[in-house]
Amino acid sequence: MLKLAKSIAGAAAPAQPDAGAVLRPQRPATGGSRGPRPGGRSRPARIVAVNRFYAPDHSATAQLLSDLAESLAAGGQPVTIITSRLRYDEPAARLPARESVNGVAVRRVWTSRFGRASLPGRAVDYLTFYLSALLALLWEVRAGDTVLAKTDPPLISVPAALVSRLKGARFVNWCQDLYPETAAALGLGWAAGGIGRLLRRLRNWSLRQADLNIVLCGAMRARLLAEGVPAKRLRIIHNWADAAVVPSVRAADEPPTIVYSGNLGRAHGVDAIVELLQRTRDIPGLIYRFVGAGNGTLQLKRAVRERDLTNVVFEPYAPRAKLANSLARADLHLVSLAPDCEGLMLPSKLYGIMAAGRPTVFLGRPDSSIAELLASHGAGVTLDPARPESFAAALRAILGDAPRLAAMGANARRAFEAHYAAEHALAAWKAALTGEEGPAAPAAVAANLASK
Repeated sequence: MLKLAKSIAGAAAPAQPDAGAVLRPQRPATGGSRGPRPGGRSRPARIVAVNRFYAPDHSATAQLLSDLAESLAAGGQPVTIITSRLRYDEPAARLPARESVNGVAVRRVWTSRFGRASLPGRAVDYLTFYLSALLALLWEVRAGDTVLAKTDPPLISVPAALVSRLKGARFVNWCQDLYPETAAALGLGWAAGGIGRLLRRLRNWSLRQADLNIVLCGAMRARLLAEGVPAKRLRIIHNWADAAVVPSVRAADEPPTIVYSGNLGRAHGVDAIVELLQRTRDIPGLIYRFVGAGNGTLQLKRAVRERDLTNVVFEPYAPRAKLANSLARADLHLVSLAPDCEGLMLPSKLYGIMAAGRPTVFLGRPDSSIAELLASHGAGVTLDPARPESFAAALRAILGDAPRLAAMGANARRAFEAHYAAEHALAAWKAALTGEEGPAAPAAVAANLASK
């Protein structure tokens, strides 16, 4: 089992509803009363969500789950979170085993705390979380509950599916990424061999057991359809950003700045980013700021030192309370995704950038979901990693055209307010978790994303 966990650990990097998506009717819907507990007591059905990180952690999965859980709790829905006592980039941090956070019951289970520095240590962290989370789910879940499984760690949907079947609970997956396909796309040989096929079968079994699987874009939906997951159990709901992140004006005397904000993992195409930095180093005054961390950060820092790229600055994660200011310190934001990872994930940083009213330069496939989203809203441009010779001229043209930058930023904010603000996604999530019919997909982007 440790070998299996080690394989998974080696691969891991830290929407609108489909009108055809329905829920299987045989499991009780969330809401109302549960069966009696020992001693004759009863209590309302809960949503029990499992993910390795939760607030106050600042990782994307933690922030998104925190937003959803607190929104549901504010509406009177009992919510319990099963998570670890760790923080994403602080394995030595010790969070309380149990607490209530803004109306959400948080149960933090024991795990080892080797952190992300070594593959064997991360494998043990994964394995101990699988086991502790399984025991916690067995204890917490009862008939009529809804189990919500995210994808950190990979394949947590498998124990969640087992417990849901055993307990007679509804089961919903929230697919932030797809493993082991991502591992195969990144060139890890085991993922394309027997271990990868076994993990994919286990993952697909858990998705077929679910009442609903939430995916981030049409390309991800298409991949799961090809894996045999029924269309009626797939629904697209975009990630989101906080509407409190509002546009602000940059000072006229600040140098041209491109910001990469958030996690930088293996799937984000570090080699292509290095090529971009190298090819644009002579643009007068241009500064690159990388705010955050991730598996790719050490590789990028090493490349920057070796190439003496003096216009590149690295900063730690911006706390959520200061995120708006951090995002505002850019003329352009950089988002990247390795071409082979299209449909396997979708960087959620895009929505915060749009909320901040800043344009995006996407380093990835021109036919990808992100490229089409940006083009459909006039909110940014795409650079093709296969054409690095075009990088410098493209950025010179964009950075030298202040009216175009302003227009793309304004378009990004309008699109965010209309389609990607938290209120839209949270309403769709409430419908998904309660078995109600979801709101209609925004027309401006539904056709693009549903076809991919």
